[in-house]
Amino acid sequence: MSARTKARKRALDILFESDLRNTDPEEVLIARREQADPPIGAYSEELIVGVQTNRVRIDDLIATYSQGWDLDRMPPVDRNLLRIGIFELLWSQEVPTAVAIDEAVELARTLSTEESSSFVNGVLGRIAKLKDKSAL
Repeated sequence: MSARTKARKRALDILFESDLRNTDPEEVLIARREQADPPIGAYSEELIVGVQTNRVRIDDLIATYSQGWDLDRMPPVDRNLLRIGIFELLWSQEVPTAVAIDEAVELARTLSTEESSSFVNGVLGRIAKLKDKSAL
Protein backbone atom coordinates (compact mmCIF):
# COMPACT_ATOMS: atom_id res chain seq x y z
CA MET A 1 0.00 0.00 0.00
CA SER A 2 1.48 3.34 -1.05
CA ALA A 3 2.07 6.21 1.35
CA ARG A 4 -0.71 8.25 -0.29
CA THR A 5 -3.14 5.33 -0.03
CA LYS A 6 -2.34 5.03 3.67
CA ALA A 7 -2.83 8.80 4.05
CA ARG A 8 -6.24 8.59 2.38
CA LYS A 9 -7.23 5.71 4.65
CA ARG A 10 -6.10 7.67 7.70
CA ALA A 11 -8.05 10.74 6.55
CA LEU A 12 -11.09 8.54 5.91
CA ASP A 13 -10.88 7.14 9.45
CA ILE A 14 -10.92 10.62 10.94
CA LEU A 15 -13.65 11.97 8.65
CA PHE A 16 -15.74 8.85 9.31
CA GLU A 17 -15.38 9.24 13.08
CA SER A 18 -16.24 12.91 12.86
CA ASP A 19 -19.28 12.13 10.73
CA LEU A 20 -20.60 9.49 13.13
CA ARG A 21 -20.03 11.66 16.20
CA ASN A 22 -21.29 14.80 14.43
CA THR A 23 -18.17 16.71 15.44
CA ASP A 24 -15.70 18.92 13.62
CA PRO A 25 -13.14 16.82 11.73
CA GLU A 26 -10.32 19.14 12.75
CA GLU A 27 -11.14 18.54 16.43
CA VAL A 28 -10.99 14.78 15.84
CA LEU A 29 -7.71 15.29 13.99
CA ILE A 30 -6.21 17.15 16.95
CA ALA A 31 -7.34 14.44 19.37
CA ARG A 32 -6.02 11.64 17.15
CA ARG A 33 -2.75 13.48 16.53
CA GLU A 34 -2.05 13.34 20.27
CA GLN A 35 -2.63 9.56 20.32
CA ALA A 36 -1.26 8.65 16.91
CA ASP A 37 1.31 5.96 16.49
CA PRO A 38 2.51 6.23 13.77
CA PRO A 39 1.99 9.98 13.48
CA ILE A 40 -0.68 11.35 11.16
CA GLY A 41 1.05 12.49 8.00
CA ALA A 42 0.86 15.83 6.25
CA TYR A 43 -1.20 14.50 3.33
CA SER A 44 -3.85 13.06 5.67
CA GLU A 45 -4.08 16.43 7.36
CA GLU A 46 -4.29 18.21 4.00
CA LEU A 47 -7.20 15.97 2.98
CA ILE A 48 -9.07 16.47 6.26
CA VAL A 49 -8.65 20.24 6.29
CA GLY A 50 -9.39 20.49 2.57
CA VAL A 51 -12.58 18.47 2.85
CA GLN A 52 -13.72 20.50 5.83
CA THR A 53 -12.89 23.84 4.20
CA ASN A 54 -14.83 22.91 1.04
CA ARG A 55 -17.49 20.76 2.71
CA VAL A 56 -20.55 22.74 1.66
CA ARG A 57 -19.57 22.69 -2.02
CA ILE A 58 -18.47 19.05 -1.85
CA ASP A 59 -21.74 17.95 -0.23
CA ASP A 60 -23.73 19.94 -2.81
CA LEU A 61 -21.90 18.07 -5.56
CA ILE A 62 -22.54 14.71 -3.90
CA ALA A 63 -26.22 15.50 -3.49
CA THR A 64 -26.47 16.64 -7.11
CA TYR A 65 -24.59 13.78 -8.77
CA SER A 66 -25.38 10.78 -6.56
CA GLN A 67 -28.64 10.21 -8.45
CA GLY A 68 -31.29 8.89 -6.15
CA TRP A 69 -29.25 8.89 -2.97
CA ASP A 70 -29.90 11.31 -0.16
CA LEU A 71 -26.60 12.36 1.42
CA ASP A 72 -27.80 11.39 4.90
CA ARG A 73 -28.90 7.94 3.79
CA MET A 74 -25.76 6.77 2.03
CA PRO A 75 -23.24 4.70 3.96
CA PRO A 76 -20.89 6.97 5.94
CA VAL A 77 -17.83 5.30 4.42
CA ASP A 78 -19.09 6.07 0.90
CA ARG A 79 -20.04 9.63 1.80
CA ASN A 80 -16.58 10.34 3.20
CA LEU A 81 -14.75 8.59 0.37
CA LEU A 82 -16.69 10.78 -2.04
CA ARG A 83 -15.69 13.84 -0.03
CA ILE A 84 -12.02 12.91 -0.25
CA GLY A 85 -12.28 12.00 -3.93
CA ILE A 86 -14.05 15.23 -4.85
CA PHE A 87 -11.52 17.27 -2.90
CA GLU A 88 -8.69 15.58 -4.78
CA LEU A 89 -10.46 16.00 -8.13
CA LEU A 90 -11.24 19.68 -7.74
CA TRP A 91 -8.73 21.20 -5.34
CA SER A 92 -5.59 19.05 -5.43
CA GLN A 93 -3.23 19.95 -8.24
CA GLU A 94 -0.91 17.03 -7.46
CA VAL A 95 -3.34 14.15 -7.96
CA PRO A 96 -4.32 13.09 -11.48
CA THR A 97 -8.04 12.56 -12.04
CA ALA A 98 -7.69 8.84 -12.71
CA VAL A 99 -5.67 8.33 -9.52
CA ALA A 100 -8.22 10.19 -7.35
CA ILE A 101 -11.04 8.05 -8.74
CA ASP A 102 -9.10 4.75 -8.61
CA GLU A 103 -8.00 5.30 -5.01
CA ALA A 104 -11.53 6.11 -3.83
CA VAL A 105 -12.97 3.11 -5.70
CA GLU A 106 -10.35 0.75 -4.26
CA LEU A 107 -10.99 1.96 -0.71
CA ALA A 108 -14.75 1.55 -1.28
CA ARG A 109 -14.16 -1.99 -2.56
CA THR A 110 -12.11 -2.82 0.53
CA LEU A 111 -14.04 -0.99 3.24
CA SER A 112 -17.68 -0.72 2.22
CA THR A 113 -20.54 -2.64 0.60
CA GLU A 114 -20.46 -4.72 -2.59
CA GLU A 115 -22.14 -1.94 -4.56
CA SER A 116 -20.06 0.89 -3.11
CA SER A 117 -17.15 0.75 -5.53
CA SER A 118 -19.50 1.11 -8.54
CA PHE A 119 -21.44 3.88 -6.82
CA VAL A 120 -18.29 5.85 -5.90
CA ASN A 121 -16.88 5.33 -9.39
CA GLY A 122 -20.08 6.61 -10.99
CA VAL A 123 -20.36 9.76 -8.89
CA LEU A 124 -16.69 10.68 -9.21
CA GLY A 125 -16.75 9.88 -12.92
CA ARG A 126 -19.66 12.28 -13.51
CA ILE A 127 -17.92 15.02 -11.57
CA ALA A 128 -14.62 14.42 -13.40
CA LYS A 129 -16.36 14.77 -16.80
CA LEU A 130 -17.88 18.08 -15.72
CA LYS A 131 -14.52 19.22 -14.35
CA ASP A 132 -12.87 18.44 -17.68
CA LYS A 133 -15.52 20.54 -19.43
CA SER A 134 -15.11 23.31 -16.85
CA ALA A 135 -18.81 22.97 -16.06
CA LEU A 136 -18.40 23.00 -12.27
